[in-house]
Formats: sequence, C-alpha cells, structure tokens
Amino acid sequence: MYYTYRCILDTEEDVIRDIKISDAQSLQDLHIAIVNAFGFSSNEMAAFYRTDDTWEQGEEIPLIDMSDAGISNEMKDYKLSSLFHNTADKMLYVYDFLNLWTFFIELHRVEETTEDTHTQLVFSTGNLPHKAPEKHFESERTEISFEDELADEFGEDFGDEFNDDYNMDDFGNY
Repeated sequence: MYYTYRCILDTEEDVIRDIKISDAQSLQDLHIAIVNAFGFSSNEMAAFYRTDDTWEQGEEIPLIDMSDAGISNEMKDYKLSSLFHNTADKMLYVYDFLNLWTFFIELHRVEETTEDTHTQLVFSTGNLPHKAPEKHFESERTEISFEDELADEFGEDFGDEFNDDYNMDDFGNY
C-alpha cells in the first residue's frame, strides 16, 4: 500500500508538497522525504508530534531519542502503517529547532497497489521562504511571577534571608 502525505508549511503563503511513500517505510523515511522535497540539508534535528483534529501538539517522536529513559522512541522505530490508518490522520513536523520550520502533515491519499514504487514527490506548489516564519509562543501562566513559583514550591518564607541589608562586598574576596 502507498500513502500520499500532504506537507504544508506553516506560513501565510501556500507552500505545499505531496509525497508518495510505501506504508512499510518508517517515520524516519518520511522525514528524509520531507527534507528532500523542501530542499533542506539533512544535518538538523527534527521531530514529529502526534496531534488531534485541531492540531494540538501531543507526544513527540524525535529523529534521535536523547532522553535518559533508556527506552528508544525514535522515528526509525515507527512504521507509517502503525501511525496512519485513515485519510486525514495528522501529525505536526518540526525541522531545525533553532529556526522552527513547522509543517502540518496529513495523510491525503491511500492507494492499494502491488506496484513497487520508490518514494516520490508527486505535487509541489509555492516557494520556501529564505527564513523560517517567526513563531510566537505564549505561556499559559503569564500572571504568575518567578517569585510566586518559588513560594509555591518552597514556602512563603523562601528567600527572606536574602534582603536588602546584604551586599556582595560584605562577603569578601575569594
């Protein structure tokens, strides 16, 4: 079986690539196909994120698992057929964590065929901008200060021993 994924760059202009790939391939193979379809170099980190119908970011599936948990959770460990079952199944994809190129990935078409076809770019529209679109992230807890968080964690009296009566010069030179 072959899947065609629609990959849409999160930008104001339409920048779309459709990639046809075997359902037996891994998520890492889809990552490589996306990198090639958009003309990126392959030397940056990336991750897919499970999502729901409203594109809420869920569990991360990184290119390389760097956690200390000892349990492998990498793109190469997931077959496409285990993650995508119906057209309109979705994931988010982020390439290059410094620039945050962000893509909406959706299973666009499923073809049942015995024909052995290599991964291919089947549709392309729009030009990749020279710079990644800016991302604005907002905290859900903007009304709580750092001092409030420390007080919540360590008690209301935390930090009282550090008052304005002290100066770093009082502690001498080391």
